[in-house]
Amino acid sequence: MAKNGKLSIAIDMDHVLAHIEKQMVDWYADKHGVRIEMEKLNGVPEGEAFPDKSKVREFLYMPGFFRTAPVIEGAVETVKQLCEDFEVYIVSAAMEFPQSLIEKKEWLDEHFPFISWKNIVLCGDKSIIDTDFMIDDHMKNLNFCKGRGMLFTAGHNTKIDYDVRVNNWKEAYDYLYANCEI
Repeated sequence: MAKNGKLSIAIDMDHVLAHIEKQMVDWYADKHGVRIEMEKLNGVPEGEAFPDKSKVREFLYMPGFFRTAPVIEGAVETVKQLCEDFEVYIVSAAMEFPQSLIEKKEWLDEHFPFISWKNIVLCGDKSIIDTDFMIDDHMKNLNFCKGRGMLFTAGHNTKIDYDVRVNNWKEAYDYLYANCEI
């Protein structure tokens, strides 16, 4: 339970709020002249569907990659609504790519200006997060979730079985409001 009596939610950024898959596809096409179809990303680890996966990993270190990622459809409106009834925290494991720290903060300021800086956690290990719910695209984060984990569908996790999977923000919203007394 969060500080003001509201239930709390930790929401991941990459692949949950920020459409990193689309960003990878667009940057690869722009920089290497080969466009990968989004469907080819389904069921394979991140970057594996690209002809040269090392080039995709390089994007994660390039200025602008995280700053210019598109927003996943429905994220802004849904998170704004969730903020009215839940204590919402944006949580991103950003330490692996340190240049992403400022870009992620600027991205959040632009697209989610209603999220206070006090509710943004840019960390290295999400196992420290203690919220009632966690929405993430990686099992490595949900495995240590102290509350109820929700697997947000991304290409790399389509073959993973998890008891609470949401494919989009409408499903996430519906699940939260169906399973909480608000």
